[in-house]
Amino acid sequence: MPTDVFSALANPVRRKLLDCLRDGPRAVNDLAGEFELSRPAISEHLQVLRQARLVREEPRGRQRYYHLEPDPLAEVHQWLHPFEHYWRARLRALRDVLDEENP
Repeated sequence: MPTDVFSALANPVRRKLLDCLRDGPRAVNDLAGEFELSRPAISEHLQVLRQARLVREEPRGRQRYYHLEPDPLAEVHQWLHPFEHYWRARLRALRDVLDEENP
């Protein structure tokens, strides 16, 4: 069963794994070195990211390399975009009120 992208992104370890993959593919052992977690724990997080289609796995000999798959993140960005407009409008309104109180 595929994992929901939002559920996958809810975990800070998985978000950091995605950050680690922004500069290019990395081996699972290399990724595990970025955390104070066991390699099997990192592998479980990578499996969740794979199920959400946020990463893909590439076997190279005995190593497994992971690649960032940005398409699901673009879908999240599109969904969040209207909320960005909402918060910008709210912050502008707050700025206007503060400017009126402190000329």
